[in-house]
Amino acid sequence: MNYLFNIVNGMFASVVPVADFLWDFPTNYAWYSSIPILGNFSVAFILLLGGGIYFTVKLRFVQVTHFKTGYKQLVNQKKSNVGASALSVFLLSLGMRIGAGNIVGVTGAVTLGGPGAIFWMWFSAFLGMSTAFGEATLAQIYKERKGNEYVGGFTFYIQKIWGNKRAIGVGMCVIYLIYNMLSVPVHTFHVFTAMDSIVKELTGATEAAAASNYIIAAIIVISLAVIAFGGVTRVTKVTDKAVPVMSLLYLFMVFILIILNLNKVPLFFVSVFKGAFSPQAVFGGAFGMALSQGIKRGLLSNEAGMGTITQASSIADANHPCEQGFVQAIGVFFDTIIICSLTGFIITAGQLWTTNGNWEQLKLDKLATYLASIKELVPGTSFDTLFVVFSAIAFGLFAFTTLLGDLVFTEIAANKISQKESFIKAMRFMGAIIFVPLGALTVLAGLQLDNLWYVSDLINVVLILINIPTMIAGRKIIIKAYDNYLNSNGKPFVSSDIGIETDVWKEKGVKNNEN
Repeated sequence: MNYLFNIVNGMFASVVPVADFLWDFPTNYAWYSSIPILGNFSVAFILLLGGGIYFTVKLRFVQVTHFKTGYKQLVNQKKSNVGASALSVFLLSLGMRIGAGNIVGVTGAVTLGGPGAIFWMWFSAFLGMSTAFGEATLAQIYKERKGNEYVGGFTFYIQKIWGNKRAIGVGMCVIYLIYNMLSVPVHTFHVFTAMDSIVKELTGATEAAAASNYIIAAIIVISLAVIAFGGVTRVTKVTDKAVPVMSLLYLFMVFILIILNLNKVPLFFVSVFKGAFSPQAVFGGAFGMALSQGIKRGLLSNEAGMGTITQASSIADANHPCEQGFVQAIGVFFDTIIICSLTGFIITAGQLWTTNGNWEQLKLDKLATYLASIKELVPGTSFDTLFVVFSAIAFGLFAFTTLLGDLVFTEIAANKISQKESFIKAMRFMGAIIFVPLGALTVLAGLQLDNLWYVSDLINVVLILINIPTMIAGRKIIIKAYDNYLNSNGKPFVSSDIGIETDVWKEKGVKNNEN
């Protein structure tokens, strides 16, 4: 089996330099990287930042002025026979936003850029909230009806904005399906990592027992298959319960850590704000490092501007497309400003770079650094184990809900190719019965198939290079929709009012005819 997996991994080896080149371009050229500040950022991140700045200004700081509006959408218990509620969609999208990156990604940003990276993470999240508003609004405008559900997302609005050519929509869908399917084994690995940490912590073993790994594999494969084959409705029912549980669990755990370390709260904020502009020598002492690490982590964590969360936005029932825009802006806030900041507190307050003599080696293992920081903040060995287990459970749930999101977003996007039930079932089968077990088998074989992640990484940057320019091309539609909302006085949206025709928003309110 190892031989087979090594062949598969080797097949994707050629992708590695291409992915690295695109993510780094043009910072991989000396003439560009020598430019102060700007030289730290690639075209992909300039597009994400530039898009955030543009929509923040053009929409007159919508992420601030309508934050309360988004909250009202979440608490509104409006029911509909078509589509999902705003709260269900919010929890589904949050399940995708909040993933392993909220722990290991933030840990990596702080260990490389210092606590000051957290400040720039906040900055990028603030701008990302406006980008999330724009792409969610587009997803709602160009959604389509399928029975008693809605389908859509960036694969749908990209087709519409670029001349409504079906080949463009299908091509984007194929790229996204490849990206999502190849992300599944990686996220499966994260679930295993969490469970493995729990077993090691509770048993004191240096390696998890093989039997326990097989049990974990069976649980993951069977549970995901059962949920995925229930379609969007069943997945949202699970995320309605799992996302609040995992979020509250993590909030509760970090809140207790904060209470136990109240004296370190001032240190946290001083380190963040001071380190944002003058990092410590242990982190390289360069302003650009804190800036680039913080902005990159913020953008990659909340996924604003990548288009990858828009599938969730499209399935919501709404009175106006902008309602989902407000909701998704809150999603970015919760993911980065709250969850990522809590992880940042743990790493910053732990101060392992001053207390651990093996820091240079330890920081290479992000999860180990995170767990060691927790132990540093908890007095007494008995509590050490309790908090490590709690954090590992939260980490596992983060990865599990991301897996669910991968599978259901694949199904939603696949409707751009075909809405036939047989095709949708085939997509469910590929995700739940082929790629999830593939991820489980690689862990059992002691492999990670690192190059699969590079394929996802490559497609991720391709999505950014397509989605942000598409949003800029469709900026007038976003701005007109927003102005329409401001002047609507609660009236249902009609697409012709902003000069376009859509499949759903044809009459006063949502027209309930199938496409």
